[in-house]
Amino acid sequence: MSEMIETSRQPAAAPAAAPAVLPTACPLDCPDSCSLDATVADGKLERLEGSRKNPVTAGYICSKVRNFGRHVYGPDRLLHPAVRVGGKGEGRFENVSWPEAYELMAAKIRQTVAEHGAEAILPFNYGGSNGLLTDGLLDARLFRRLGTSRLAHTICAAATSRAAVGLYGKMPGVAYDDYPQAKLIVIWGANPSGSGIHLVPFVLEALEKGARLVVVDPRRTQLAKKADIHLQLRPGTDLPLALAIHNWFFREGQADLAFLDQHATGVEAFRQKAAAWTIEAAAAECGLVAAQVEAFARLYAASSPAVLRCGWGQERNRNGGSSTAAILALPAVAGKFQLRAGGYTASNSGAWGFDSGKVIAAEEPATRLINMNRLGKVLAAEEDPVKLLFVYNANPLATVPDQVQVEKGLRREDLFTVVFDQVKTDTAIYADLLLPATTFLEHHDLKKGYGAYALQPVRPVIAPCGDSKPNIEVFRELIHRLGLHREGDLESPEELQQAFLAQGSIDEKGRQDFADNAIATPAGGRHPVQFVDSFPRTEDRKVHLHPPALEEEALGGLYVYKKDPASQETPLALISPAHAKAISSNLAQLIKKEAELEMSPVDAHARGIQNGEEVRVWNSLGEVRCKVKVTTDQRPGVVELPKGLWRRHTRNGMTSNALCPDGPTDLGDGAVFNDARVQVAKA
Repeated sequence: MSEMIETSRQPAAAPAAAPAVLPTACPLDCPDSCSLDATVADGKLERLEGSRKNPVTAGYICSKVRNFGRHVYGPDRLLHPAVRVGGKGEGRFENVSWPEAYELMAAKIRQTVAEHGAEAILPFNYGGSNGLLTDGLLDARLFRRLGTSRLAHTICAAATSRAAVGLYGKMPGVAYDDYPQAKLIVIWGANPSGSGIHLVPFVLEALEKGARLVVVDPRRTQLAKKADIHLQLRPGTDLPLALAIHNWFFREGQADLAFLDQHATGVEAFRQKAAAWTIEAAAAECGLVAAQVEAFARLYAASSPAVLRCGWGQERNRNGGSSTAAILALPAVAGKFQLRAGGYTASNSGAWGFDSGKVIAAEEPATRLINMNRLGKVLAAEEDPVKLLFVYNANPLATVPDQVQVEKGLRREDLFTVVFDQVKTDTAIYADLLLPATTFLEHHDLKKGYGAYALQPVRPVIAPCGDSKPNIEVFRELIHRLGLHREGDLESPEELQQAFLAQGSIDEKGRQDFADNAIATPAGGRHPVQFVDSFPRTEDRKVHLHPPALEEEALGGLYVYKKDPASQETPLALISPAHAKAISSNLAQLIKKEAELEMSPVDAHARGIQNGEEVRVWNSLGEVRCKVKVTTDQRPGVVELPKGLWRRHTRNGMTSNALCPDGPTDLGDGAVFNDARVQVAKA
């Protein structure tokens, strides 16, 4: 009893603070731009949920973001600056202070410039999972004023962007929440169930109302299983398929010549290119049944409103730019514009028109331009070698083609590599200096949706973990240390955000909505009707079906098909779509399951391979060893290994990128991941 009394006399513990629900938004590489509510208690994230501030995302978020706390507090999180103490690739580091890290960086930059010139420095970044404030802003100011080599950001959307700009000037497209009004939905080169999930409920609502669905994809995706027509074509054959449908429109009197006469240029040149492909010839090249292709053409011609969701899968091959252009031309030739839920949706980023160059006040120098897809070759080059590689917002060893060459380059002892990241990535293992970065829950940012029409502030809801710092702070410090600061430079998140909001792509109502409700829509609104209140952003506001600039740029000519690169030694097409649990390589460290190569029963039987066995997948670039999953969701001749996996996910530490050539696409000099051709056998 006395012990109990003594215990009761101890000072009462302070009551725990009640959890707070704090608003923010998701900046990760997804079209949807979810609004979020973070539940925080005692300074720690307890729960992350969707909010209804963004009416398109409407309170629902993907499991990747819902479980983001595992990334924030996981064992791979970088918490302190550190310098390498072992050999390259051994992954042994010793913590240092930020002042020491800054001094080392500044000294290495000065030394590199003095001994080799500023172009010996290569900043390597890709800001798909960053907002307007944390990529392409103060970092660009630093590297432009230094005069470093420039990086061509071509690993994703390069070919599609060139096609969209050439034809329509990146005209804003059909809003997600207008899809239920469509009578036909075509999904080409996209898998919304895995990326951009907020389109799916609107598609399902349309189907419940009687809409028809067509999916064009080599894979049997979740929506493909619900489709009225699934065109399961061979990878890289989207171009002849689209051109054959156009040819059918013109020959069968289904082309809207009145619309084309008023709103398009280059019609005759385009028609001649399409005439090279009949439905029968295209079906043979694509591995499809001609009657199924014609059924799609007839359905598209007869349906109104008809909306086309054009993704990025069709661009990942040698014909990527021309394929995208031919696909985006479909609603123009068939006359599907001028109705709500009629036309297309691609990237809606053009609706905003933000110009970061006006914010950073630093002209881009005329220094050498390096294609990020060829990082392996660049790091191996003996002439004008890269001596300092600054990696941030990126994990090139897991994302860039020709992985074997990239790794070889990262091992160079004469290369000083800085990796500024949130977690210890595969690339970070080869760093000389590691810098811990904050996550979007720990810093300010500004995110524009490129599917949903929503601009939202990203607000910090927890304090930075460990010694992690935001991009803005680190690049600002380096600018000052290197004597590159200019009077009048905007530097704080608040100043930078206001500079974007002052630009003309947001009207006064949008700015007021942003101030009052922390969400804004572009000046054209969030429900544009193409060719009614949303027109091409070309000089003449017309569709350019055969733009001379693209004809000149395209390798071999615009709309000119390049044959399959398969050979007798490597007959199988390897595709590497997004993993359902990762965003590119972001969050992939949380995937515990071993990678599996998906293969059709036909191809597995021909090789004596059983489900679950270990296989080797190889070509002249490299080899991957992993388990195999035999599934009818894959068509014969195609195997699949998701992109963005880390080296821990395979049995020999190589991923699909070890098998991917380094380009280029016909437009934009982009990545051709789906041109990988391989052979597979039991290990």
